Amino acid sequence: MNLRPIANKQQYNKLVTHVIQSWEWGEFRKSLGIKVLRYDAFQITLHKIPFTNFNVGYLPKGPMPDQKLAEALKKIGKENNCAFIKIEPDVRLPSTVYRLPSNFIKSPKPLFTKYNFVVDLTKSEEELLKNMHPKTRYNIKVAQKHGVKVEERTDDRSFEIYLKLYFETTQRQGYHGHNEQYHRKAWLTLKEADTLYYPYGGSSKDHPEVMANNLVAWEAIKLGKKLGLKKFDMWGALGPNANPKDPFYGFHKFKQGYGGQLVEYLGTYDLVFNWPVYILFTAIDKLTPLKIALLKLFKK
Repeated sequence: MNLRPIANKQQYNKLVTHVIQSWEWGEFRKSLGIKVLRYDAFQITLHKIPFTNFNVGYLPKGPMPDQKLAEALKKIGKENNCAFIKIEPDVRLPSTVYRLPSNFIKSPKPLFTKYNFVVDLTKSEEELLKNMHPKTRYNIKVAQKHGVKVEERTDDRSFEIYLKLYFETTQRQGYHGHNEQYHRKAWLTLKEADTLYYPYGGSSKDHPEVMANNLVAWEAIKLGKKLGLKKFDMWGALGPNANPKDPFYGFHKFKQGYGGQLVEYLGTYDLVFNWPVYILFTAIDKLTPLKIALLKLFKK
């Protein structure tokens, strides 16, 4: 693998397979003060481990982790004083390559989910509706019957509404989301460049009887078809036989209703260069207050 830095946005974007690896996403991460290393096949972010001189490298949604990639990351890790590099390849199972190089170990801490729902936008609207869960189709009709209207807006005022709904949702559902600066930087960097993914969302608890969220998702799917896109990536799922007691089960069930294919990815692996630091980092990560802080290390 050639570790030649690349400076051509169009050329680079042709080499990657996920928005997280896009040139635009890299620029967004840079705007947050995060160091981004971009090569001719992937980009990697570096995150300082608090109270140490070491970094953690993070390569999400990148290429297949073969021996060439292992050697390339080993060189990057050495040059940037990384204790380890975490990878989450954009590789679905079953894959033609099952045996990963022995350098990579199964990570105890995934950041992306191993499963995801992907809706096939090449199907007709009739086929898409037919593939939905009956309750989802019913809720869409309920929203339409109540006169719910969905607007496609990309103005700054709409972003402020989104931001309010997003944080209202995180508080109501009791999970830790990205901070306000993260969303503002993402908006400023990506609003002119991004396409159809479902990484973030928000809703109000007012008038739940009108089922507005179901209609919003359906209109997003139709927008994707209008734009000529082939798939709608719903950004994560719990996997088969999801536990109803899981705190994210509500999100999983909502996405599942749209009839997308449940896909499984290769998973999360670590390439370790400094075992004492890695073991300590992993142990601390299991302590809840510090665990939240370490999650922010990657999310900020």
